[in-house]
Amino acid sequence: MAFPIPRTLFEPEHEQFRESLGRFLEAEVLPNLGRYEAQGFIDREVWRKGGAAGFLCPTMPEEYGGAGADRRYSVVVFEETARRGAVGLLGWSLHSDIVAPYLLHYGAEAVKRAWLPRMATGEAIGAIAMTEPGAGSDLQSIATRAVRDGDHYRLSGSKTFITNGWHCDLVVVAAKTDPAQGARGTSLFVVDTASPGFTKGRPLEKVGLKAQDTAELFMDDVRVPAANRLGEEGRGFACLMQELPWERLQIAITAVALAEGVLEETIAYCRDRKAFGKPLLDFQNTRFALAEAKTELQAARVFVDRCIELVLAGTLDAATASMAKYWCSDLQCKVIDACVQLHGGNGYMREYAVARAWADARASRIYGGTNEIMKELISRSL
Repeated sequence: MAFPIPRTLFEPEHEQFRESLGRFLEAEVLPNLGRYEAQGFIDREVWRKGGAAGFLCPTMPEEYGGAGADRRYSVVVFEETARRGAVGLLGWSLHSDIVAPYLLHYGAEAVKRAWLPRMATGEAIGAIAMTEPGAGSDLQSIATRAVRDGDHYRLSGSKTFITNGWHCDLVVVAAKTDPAQGARGTSLFVVDTASPGFTKGRPLEKVGLKAQDTAELFMDDVRVPAANRLGEEGRGFACLMQELPWERLQIAITAVALAEGVLEETIAYCRDRKAFGKPLLDFQNTRFALAEAKTELQAARVFVDRCIELVLAGTLDAATASMAKYWCSDLQCKVIDACVQLHGGNGYMREYAVARAWADARASRIYGGTNEIMKELISRSL
């Protein structure tokens, strides 16, 4: 969609990457989206093909199998998968731009070399496990325990709502190493899901994001080498806080792109669909609703692009990232809901992309920290 204010964020090579990814999605993902939604996950072969094409872990250093590219390449992946309605590939973003950076920034050299090259090719799929049945936004209340046993830890506990949980080969697990210390007693571990005592639940049936596999994970006295701990013992919460601004901006980027794609499709629908003998776009109510949506998305696009520039400069702070996450995900839901209304009854049918987007968008106000938590974080900067 063309907006009045041109974007200046990308170079020609980023746009070439965007075109290549678009062709891949049109050929490999979108024709099979119905099947992926029915089975609750995207085939592993898509991961391997995406890795071979360079769409996974593009920012990882070349020595670990990546392209050593800047984060704008990741932004292109977020935007194109969302804009084209392939949000079932949300797991790609988590795998490449959340899980892989934890290994890169805090993992031992042996851990990096064991996993990152395989993650870049799609041979190994990563997940991160923080949320538990009794601990969502309140991460300090997690009950999963990690008890030191010589040169290993023994992990026991359960996690829920884990993106890539069904497919994952490795998972970054947040566990308590010293429950008495609260946040300072939390540590992160890289766990091989083939380890004895590690089991996966079935893919969870969600309202939206149906092609994105989401599962429960269970650990019963799983032995994990001490060398697989990320960072120092008790510093897990600090590591999480360090990475969260970029993770939350990813949600904002995806939200704006998904809403832009839905708005573009809705404008086309309103040009073609007739009521009372004329196109819907001829009605003032329709034009005003679309004008409002386009204006708000233009403002969101400028804000998010500036936040991306701050990420590239290494200066995006937690409060600004929280603003982007909460406001853009709220706006996304508002815009898509308005587009559903303009579709009438068709907007409530899953055969229409707008209906699927409506269901897909809602979770973005919950995951990555609820929007209420985002407002609390922002308030601390007042």
